[in-house]
Amino acid sequence: MRVPALAALPALTNGVAAGIMLATVIGVVPLMVVSSYPQYVRMVQFMWPRYDPAMPILNGLSLLLDVTLAITGPPAARDWYLTAAVLLGTVMAISITRNVPVNKFVSRLDPDDEPADWATVDPRRRWQRWNLTRTVAALSAFAVNILAAVAALAS
Repeated sequence: MRVPALAALPALTNGVAAGIMLATVIGVVPLMVVSSYPQYVRMVQFMWPRYDPAMPILNGLSLLLDVTLAITGPPAARDWYLTAAVLLGTVMAISITRNVPVNKFVSRLDPDDEPADWATVDPRRRWQRWNLTRTVAALSAFAVNILAAVAALAS
């Protein structure tokens, strides 16, 4: 029985990213939602440059590995890898179209000068909903990547 060396790597990279996203959902976002305007803006300005390089790399690498293994991996695992790739594509699409624009907007704000219309433009709840959606997709992809690795090992 010969298993490609990369069979479990998508589960590893996807699992790290999904874990970071889950930590954000259960810890960071609830704190941001209840924070004052200056605290919230400072948190985003502190955290976004740290998350931004790591998360696109982890999710992009996972997606690339899943697509590669959906094409070249053991036949019994290919549909699992393809499903994980679709889920990770969803994560990345939500990130690019929904969450990143909010992060860019908040990063440009002055934490010491709250906009007069902040109550109407505050993006936290909208960002929170999209973040939860992409986190569920990332965790689902992680579960599917585990199934893919198991299928690859069993073939």
